[in-house]
Amino acid sequence: MGSTLITVAPTGAEVDKREVPALPVTLDELTAAAVACEAAGASVIHVHLRDDEARPTLDGGRLREAVAALREATGLIVQLSTGGAVTDAEEDRLKVLDAAPDMASCTMGTVNFGDGVFMNRWEFVVELHGRMRDAAIVPEYELFDLGHLASLERLLDRHGLPYGGHVHVDFVLGVPGGAAGDASTVTAFAEGVRRHLPEGTTFSATGIGRTTLPVMFASLAHGGHLRVGMEDTVSFARRQPVTGNDQLVRRAAEAAALARRPAMGAAEARKLLGVRAA
Repeated sequence: MGSTLITVAPTGAEVDKREVPALPVTLDELTAAAVACEAAGASVIHVHLRDDEARPTLDGGRLREAVAALREATGLIVQLSTGGAVTDAEEDRLKVLDAAPDMASCTMGTVNFGDGVFMNRWEFVVELHGRMRDAAIVPEYELFDLGHLASLERLLDRHGLPYGGHVHVDFVLGVPGGAAGDASTVTAFAEGVRRHLPEGTTFSATGIGRTTLPVMFASLAHGGHLRVGMEDTVSFARRQPVTGNDQLVRRAAEAAALARRPAMGAAEARKLLGVRAA
């Protein structure tokens, strides 16, 4: 039945380090988390960075330093977020690609995001898609709502396949303002992928907060892959804070093993996604 790609998103842009001391925000903390998560079963790391005050940053020097450190310490596929924080400017988000990651996120439309708005204009999405292909960076297309499937179908029809030729998407579910994080929503997204996207398209699913487990189990049931991490939840169970990102990766790997689809190694993940050799 194959194996399961596990992506870890260790930091994000929303969680406050003062409230969640286990959140990795320094480069040393991020690297240590990456090493532990690789050992637990992750093959991709989705990276947001923080500055010296633990605030979200898209500083180019920090991004390049993080990519180099993660490559030196691990064999993980390094995927940078081009989303940043909801307040980041489009040009700053495009410059993320200058750090030359293996992969980068490409969100397929605008969505309400809690009290804010995560803006992704069509022209910006097209520019990001094209720049990634030119730079030999593999995109992960992030879908926060069902309408984003139609946007991705339109993008591929008009502007062609991404670098590597393989399409991989991530359903980000349970965000206040986006699609719900439950099994029926995963089913709707999975069926939409099969109907509207190229044959062979793969998908991961992310459940925010308390939706983590239902989304995880539903994705495995549909043959999908997983994304977990403290960007998405800081609670392991009721009244039980997450102690580290590797705790979440380990649980995902255990669930994948129970589904008879054990965690995929980084070399296999590179081949699946069309990522350049390490």
